Amino acid sequence: MSEAPSSQPDDPQGEQPFISHLIELRDRLIRALIGVGVAFAVLVVYPGPSGLFDLFARPLISHLPHGSSMIAIGVITPFLVPLKLTMLAALMVALPVVLYQLWAFVAPGLYAHERRLVLPLVILSTILFYLGVSFAYFIVLGRLFTFIQAVAPKVITAAPDIESYLNFVLTLFLAFGSAFEVPVVLMLLVRFQVLTIAQLKAWRAYFIVAAFVIAAVITPPDVFSQSSLAVSMILLYEVGIIGARILGTYSASPDEEKKDESDGESKGQAEGDAKDESGA
Repeated sequence: MSEAPSSQPDDPQGEQPFISHLIELRDRLIRALIGVGVAFAVLVVYPGPSGLFDLFARPLISHLPHGSSMIAIGVITPFLVPLKLTMLAALMVALPVVLYQLWAFVAPGLYAHERRLVLPLVILSTILFYLGVSFAYFIVLGRLFTFIQAVAPKVITAAPDIESYLNFVLTLFLAFGSAFEVPVVLMLLVRFQVLTIAQLKAWRAYFIVAAFVIAAVITPPDVFSQSSLAVSMILLYEVGIIGARILGTYSASPDEEKKDESDGESKGQAEGDAKDESGA
């Protein structure tokens, strides 16, 4: 009578790396949440949810007719909307901390050339997103509300709802912040060999047309806002081309560096042979 094969116990050593990664991920998430919580607490103390919303609504309030103000339709909207804005602002303020924790979690599993690629792109994408949001707040919103008040019928009294205003402006912030990520997208496309720098240069004219089309879709229907975003995207396109060339050299893998060296040596040897033949 043959014995039933005994089941082999699972190797506990194989589970250790997975569990340690989960613990590391938990710790990084807790630190990111702490960073957001600290930023939220600071914003609650100063300038406070009410003061922060007053600052947030300044581009609209400054362009409303004299005697007009914003309204709140919901019963608890005057409390929830400023609180929601404060939480989103805390996330924006703590975004570098959140991205650093994400970077610290994935960095140990990357090669040296991959770390040289990821870290500059994380920093650059954060700065560009901040610039896009700032561009929308300080330049676009004022022009937008000026245009709206200019074309609105005089018999209408403007009294925007605070929740609608919050959703509208956040959508605009997201659109401009995303549009300012053009250099990062181009650098990634070139780095992963989806496109080449020569192709980006050849497609420059098509991108100029696309930039004005995109600007016409996501910006208010006035010439200044559309032209500002389109020109910014075109300039960022050129920055992306330059950055792709720099990043390709800075983050090259050892295999690519060896290949470039061997190609250079073979090219130099071929030129030397050609000179010898011409001399003979």
